[in-house]
Amino acid sequence: MATNTDTLQPQTFTITGMDCAGCAKSVETAVSKLDGVTDCTLNFTTEKLHVSGGVNKKEIVDRVRQAGFDVAQSSTQAVGDSREAATKAAQPQNFVQFMWQRLETRLALLGVLLILPGLAEEVAGVEHWLIDICSIGALLVAGWPVARSAWRALTINREININVLMTAAAIGAVVIGAYTEAGMVMVLFAIGEALEGYTASRARHSIRSLMDVAPQTATRLQQAGQDEETIHINELQVGDIILVKPGERIAMDGHVIAGASSVNQAAITGESRLIEKNLDGDVNVFAGSVNGEGALEIEVTKLAEDNTISRVIRMVEEAQERQAPAQRFVDRFAAIYTPIVMLIALAVAIMPPLFFGQPFWNPDPETFGWFYRGLALLVVACPCALVISTPVCIISAITNAARNGVLVKGGAYIEALSRVRAVALDKTGTLTQGKPAVTVVRSINCEDEHGAEISKLLDNCDPCDDVIALAAAVEQRSEHPLAHAILSELTRRGLVQRYPIAEGVTALTGKGVVGTVGGRNVYIGSHSSFDDGVAHSHEHCIAAAADASNGYTPMMVSADGGYLGTITVADTVRESSNAAIAELKAAGINNIVMLTGDNAGTAQTIADEVGVTDVRAELMPEDKLAAVEELRKQYGSVAMVGDGINDAPALAAADVGIAIGGATGTAQAMETADVTLMSEDLRQLSFALRLAKAAMQTIRANVILSIGIKLVFLVLVLLGVGTMWMAVVADVGTSLLVTLNGMRLLRFGTDPA
Repeated sequence: MATNTDTLQPQTFTITGMDCAGCAKSVETAVSKLDGVTDCTLNFTTEKLHVSGGVNKKEIVDRVRQAGFDVAQSSTQAVGDSREAATKAAQPQNFVQFMWQRLETRLALLGVLLILPGLAEEVAGVEHWLIDICSIGALLVAGWPVARSAWRALTINREININVLMTAAAIGAVVIGAYTEAGMVMVLFAIGEALEGYTASRARHSIRSLMDVAPQTATRLQQAGQDEETIHINELQVGDIILVKPGERIAMDGHVIAGASSVNQAAITGESRLIEKNLDGDVNVFAGSVNGEGALEIEVTKLAEDNTISRVIRMVEEAQERQAPAQRFVDRFAAIYTPIVMLIALAVAIMPPLFFGQPFWNPDPETFGWFYRGLALLVVACPCALVISTPVCIISAITNAARNGVLVKGGAYIEALSRVRAVALDKTGTLTQGKPAVTVVRSINCEDEHGAEISKLLDNCDPCDDVIALAAAVEQRSEHPLAHAILSELTRRGLVQRYPIAEGVTALTGKGVVGTVGGRNVYIGSHSSFDDGVAHSHEHCIAAAADASNGYTPMMVSADGGYLGTITVADTVRESSNAAIAELKAAGINNIVMLTGDNAGTAQTIADEVGVTDVRAELMPEDKLAAVEELRKQYGSVAMVGDGINDAPALAAADVGIAIGGATGTAQAMETADVTLMSEDLRQLSFALRLAKAAMQTIRANVILSIGIKLVFLVLVLLGVGTMWMAVVADVGTSLLVTLNGMRLLRFGTDPA
């Protein structure tokens, strides 16, 4: 068959009508058998079918429909459009509404009505041929979709699946005259499959609820006259100005160019506190965050399909399609389990009568023959619960993590996080702010009652304020990070209007900077330059030397040759770092190592302050890589936390690479790391680790529950006290139990377990 170049491109489809993971496997197998298909994967949780190879779209759609399912649309449309379409798709409010959406499930509802007389017969002991007719009717209407799917599995996929097992059990029950049980098996199985589909739909909806975070329209300001117009976000271009009124959701990523307000970013970054946005501080805003009390004018910095919330949605969907090793094992096990069960059931039905003289048919209404027991075994051995036990946990954990500002790129990393025994953290930009800030101001004129200088940040110390204000007047137009630290402190103290900007500012290479402020010649220089030319107090000299030995930067200030005081600047520890380290230890991570290229003195000071268990300083990128590899040999599984740029080799070498997001570097971090913390709050790290451990514990519990209940009913069936309808109730009940247990992870909180 001739193909065109378009068919060689990967194609993506959204599949509808799937109730369980077995449905997804059937579609995947059917499509993969088409001529020209080189790769085919279908993820039940996302409903996305990915097909590669020389096959056209019509062939794929036809094969999906032959398998008994349908194709909603290609998912290659723009993120903004798909988000809007998904939002419009109403989530059924209850199970009955869900059942009424499709013909197959409506037939199952009809089957429920038809089987009721049969149940009355079982309870009351009344027999009538009309009751048998109703039971056969229930079997036909509820079982027709199941039997059709079984036939397609045998003829198209050449495989024995769950539907084949159930159809064989129902036909066998009819053969022995157990019409009510045959109908009940099919009705309960159809209802159970629909229940699985309903709970899976609720789980998918929890992901799609992320899409509701960002509004689909925005108020754009026209350049001429500042006229307002409401437009769709897809029409906005980079550089457009939008107006966000108090209480509105911010529609686009951008930065504030006018106004001031507090913004709730919890939906994006997971931060619980409000973040102040103004021209003097943080100006970056994310689509989907909620504006507070003030109006903001925002310049758009990213298109709708590239903004933060769109990337989050895209990455969460991609993450769900990356199976965890545990899930891959369960899928492989289920593929060989079903045909083996068929052979065991056949052996149970034939061998006792053949070799031990046991009854093949039911000898009386109270005793089950081995043919009946073989049929019941087919029902009880259905692997639905086992197949669904893992993916529902993974999808719930990934979704919950995203809601709390933690992006995990796949189930494999949930599993890897759960095994972490040691955490390595970069210092600069991870444990610390990554930018200098004023830590100490010492004024020669500031003394306490004992005559010693006050060496702390006080807003009510006028001499210290004066030192800051004079230094800031000289540094106003400087782009140096140390100058930014002084200017930030000036703003914090409310001293912006105290002095005018200095005149005649001149940088003295290697020494400092000088300028004229209100007729006074102000000089800001290093400690060594003051040692050479400006007399200063002995106490301040010792204090500055001590600061320098700890890795801080002391800057001395003089006016007209007279020493005024010292401003010490340092990279400060993040507010969340101490609490984050404490939470990691509480979560059972007792090996926490700080890796830094900084000098040993500075590194040890920060390490003592935050409470890490070990510190390794003066490391080049290749040294950090070697350190991570050494930690892996020493402790086993290691997570590396860094900024995702200069720490890239170490992040790649770790079992899990975790990048810090926040206002800077978020886009790059999300693309490169295994896990991204969307805010700069390191406490999200302990939440991610605890969530991963809870997810794996839930998976293990689900697998044990699935297998354990089946073993119990298997014994009951072999002993002749387990009926077919009891078996199907056990199977359906177990499937629901493991699904609901997995969905509990959606509500996993941030309090330490």
